[in-house]
Amino acid sequence: MPQFVKYEMPEEMYSKVADLLQKSVKSKGKVKAGVNEVTKMVERGSAKLIIMAQDVSPEELLLHIPALCDSKKVPYTYYKDKKSLGEVSGLKVKASCIALVNEGQATKELAALVKQIEELKK
Repeated sequence: MPQFVKYEMPEEMYSKVADLLQKSVKSKGKVKAGVNEVTKMVERGSAKLIIMAQDVSPEELLLHIPALCDSKKVPYTYYKDKKSLGEVSGLKVKASCIALVNEGQATKELAALVKQIEELKK
């Protein structure tokens, strides 16, 4: 697991992240992909959740994101790999990181996932 991962992800969290993203995308939610877009969304306060792939190389590409999220009070989590992160986000390409900008009809799922993320970080 990359060094930038600040907390361990239980296996069931991956399916919760995937379910949230899939439901969001199907219900006209909105995601932004890529390091630059994600950074902009966090800085502007538009992001509701940041999801980073664990197989990004070099790791330095994403090192600033957890600190930025912490300073802007934006929850963040991790996902298995770039390929599957892109797939569950409804993209046709790999994604190093995703910003969930609009959760569509997945409001309850987002709230539950954010709560679980906060528990893991303690």
